[in-house]
Amino acid sequence: MVPIHTSTFPSHDGVPLTVDVRGAGAPTLLFAHGFGQTRGAWNGAADALAAQGCRCVSFDSRGHGESGRVARGDYHMDQFAGDLHALALAQPEPPVLVGASMGGLLGLVLAGEARPAPFRALVLVDITPRWETAGVERILAFMQAHPDGFADYAEAAEQVAAYLPQRRERKREEQLKPLLREGADGRLRWHWDPALLAGVVSESERYQPRLLAAAARVDVPVLLVSGERSDVVSRDTVAEFLKLVPHARHVEVAGATHMLAGDANDAFTREIATFIQDVFPDGPSRRPAIPQEVH
Repeated sequence: MVPIHTSTFPSHDGVPLTVDVRGAGAPTLLFAHGFGQTRGAWNGAADALAAQGCRCVSFDSRGHGESGRVARGDYHMDQFAGDLHALALAQPEPPVLVGASMGGLLGLVLAGEARPAPFRALVLVDITPRWETAGVERILAFMQAHPDGFADYAEAAEQVAAYLPQRRERKREEQLKPLLREGADGRLRWHWDPALLAGVVSESERYQPRLLAAAARVDVPVLLVSGERSDVVSRDTVAEFLKLVPHARHVEVAGATHMLAGDANDAFTREIATFIQDVFPDGPSRRPAIPQEVH
């Protein structure tokens, strides 16, 4: 396994972001997770691609995981976009942005609005500028469901298994520890700041016109990877996106849901590697080989 270097990055307004870096090759892949996730969502893909020669950077967004929280819970989408932009500019070269859900939307805004574009290419993971409301509501319902937390890791694992019935293996305690925090009352609660549910969610619908406009201005290579069983992305939203970004390519991963990287990491990683081979045609030293099954 490629060693991981963990550090703290000072965001544009001083909120500290926890960042993992794997590998020292090229290209640089900057991974941005979805709402309610952590940088750990990328562990499988980042390990595999770093082993193939890429430099992989993943981070916890503000209010998530081990990164800092905003005073008084005053979260806004532009703060998250600013964090991602600052991280992209801090890399030794313009990175390939791999963004899932919220992370993909932030990348889309920056790729369409910022000049020069902060990314060499864009990989959107099961997200389009217009999404299916029912799927998003299911995610938010899970995030809001247990404000009092859990008595132990077994109880939390049971709830995750109910939320992700497509996963064969139940989460083990060591897998859940990075996702939960023990409160003064001894209860285990999810890693995200509860204030996120009020601030960011209330802005998301208003962001759609901006996202649609940004998509039409994206001029870097784009790969959209969607899950066959996703309830957030649909054939209609994909078709609309491909009209806005006609140079984008689309790949659907069989059997995967919105939690695509976790459902089918091997297939997902191979699609990214194939895309990178096409984006970086300037020699084998800059191309990762297409990985085989990764376990």
